[in-house]
Amino acid sequence: MPTRRFPQPFIDRYSQFIPDFDAFLDAMQRPLRRTFRVNTLKATRDQVLDLMADLKPEPLAWYELGFSLARDMTESGSGDSDRVPSTSLGKRIEHFIGLIYVQEAASMVPPLVLQPQPGERVLDIAAAPGSKTTQMSAMMQHTGLIISNDPAPMRVRGLIGNIDRAGCLNVAVCRMDGASLARMVTGTCDRVLVDAPCSSEGTIRKSPQALDRWSVAAIERLTSIQKRLIVAGYLALKPGGVMVYSTCTVAPEENESVVAHLLDRQPEAEIRPAELPGLVTRPGLREWEGAEYPEAVGSCRRILPQDNDTEPFFLALIRRPS
Repeated sequence: MPTRRFPQPFIDRYSQFIPDFDAFLDAMQRPLRRTFRVNTLKATRDQVLDLMADLKPEPLAWYELGFSLARDMTESGSGDSDRVPSTSLGKRIEHFIGLIYVQEAASMVPPLVLQPQPGERVLDIAAAPGSKTTQMSAMMQHTGLIISNDPAPMRVRGLIGNIDRAGCLNVAVCRMDGASLARMVTGTCDRVLVDAPCSSEGTIRKSPQALDRWSVAAIERLTSIQKRLIVAGYLALKPGGVMVYSTCTVAPEENESVVAHLLDRQPEAEIRPAELPGLVTRPGLREWEGAEYPEAVGSCRRILPQDNDTEPFFLALIRRPS
C-alpha cells in the first residue's frame, strides 16, 4: 500500500492534541473495512445474515445491526470473483432491494446517540445522501415524522432514491437552506440531527482525493455555515428536546468551536456525554490555539480511526432544558 503524504500543516495541527499521533496517521493510511447496516424496515437481522453468509460479516462491537467484512474480504473485492463472491456491497441484490444500507461504521453512531423514538418529530437538517434518515426511520418503526432536508438539488435526488429504496414511510423531504427550514419549525421538534457539511477529513481513508483538497482555508470557510446550523437546529427543539451535532472531521474549528459558539448564544444548553458500550471515544478538547472552551465542551466525544477502525468523527449530544 503506498504511503500518503500528509501536508505538514495537517501534521503540525493534529499532533498537538492526538497523543498517539503515529497510530492515527497509520490508521488514516489503511483502507476502510466495508460496513453495512441491516434495514429492519424490510428484513430481520437473521434473514439478512442468512442471505449474506458467503461474506462472513462480522458484527460491530457496539451496534447489533451494523456489520463489517473481514479485512481479507475488503481488500480482495476487486480480485478473484470466484474466490470471494460479490464482495462489492453496492452490487449485491440485498443492497439493490433495500435489505441493507452500505454505510461507514462511524456514520451509524449519531442516530444511535440521538435515539429517536416511535411517534416523535425529528429534523435531519443536512440529510443527503440519507444514511442517517433511513436509519432513524427504522428506529422509529415507520411512525412519527422525519423532516429530511438538503439544499442541493442533485443531492436531494439521491436522498429521495435512498429513502425509497429503504422503504421509509415516515419521511418528508425538503430542499431548503437548513437554517431557514429550522427557523420555520422553531420549538416543534422532539429531536434534531445536525450532521453538518464539513471539510470531510474523515473520508481520507476511502478517498485520497480528500487529502489533496485539504487546507486550513477550507476549514475556516465552513465554520460560519456550521454555526448557523447548530443554533437554528437547537432553536427548532421543543423544551426538553435533544439534538446531536456531528461531523466527519478532526478540525476543532468545525467541532468544539461550533459547540462553544452555541453555548455563547444559548448558555442554557446542556452538553451531555454521548456513550455507546463497546465504542471507544475520547473527550472533546478544552482549548485550541489560545481559545479556551467551556468545561461542558469536554463532554463532547471524538471517534479516532485507530480506536475502532473507522473514519474519524465528532459528536455533541445537546439538550434544550424543559
